[in-house]
Amino acid sequence: MGLVGEPAAGKGEATTYLVQKFQASSHRFSTPMFDCLHRLFLEDSRDNLIKFSEITRATFGDDLYAKVMAEDCRGDQANLVVVEGIRRQADISLLQKLDNFYLVYITAPAEIRYERAKARGEKAGESSMSFKEFKAQDQRSTEILIPQLGATAKYRIDNIGTKEDLYEKINQIITVLSSNPSADG
Repeated sequence: MGLVGEPAAGKGEATTYLVQKFQASSHRFSTPMFDCLHRLFLEDSRDNLIKFSEITRATFGDDLYAKVMAEDCRGDQANLVVVEGIRRQADISLLQKLDNFYLVYITAPAEIRYERAKARGEKAGESSMSFKEFKAQDQRSTEILIPQLGATAKYRIDNIGTKEDLYEKINQIITVLSSNPSADG
């Protein structure tokens, strides 16, 4: 299962739920980037992640992280594998070739996502940013194609309610997939 969605739309919450409820394993596109930033003793801010992503993709190919994720998934023995943080078509280029891959778009209005981002403070500076700064991030190279890619997803979750509402929507998707495990992605 691949998750695409704007920052703070609920991808991380969905992944945590899938891991806890369904014993899924999870892989995140940003993990290899964070690994490198930490090794280089650089702050793991959104700006540094974006710069690192742009530089490495420009140097080694737009599908660089798709290769990493596809290999990680190929070797994963879990019944349900979740790949979080898909942001562009090249990210799913190799994942789509895996058996039973399907894309889920998790989205929410900017105002809701902003409040979630401030509350979680996952990345440096996130809890103190203004709404204008948050909205500007949606126009960055790593974010701009998310809605377009999301429109191609087989499943869409409008995450505008409670965590329990999100969980119920996930359960509905899992039920459909469980009844037809070979459904096209």
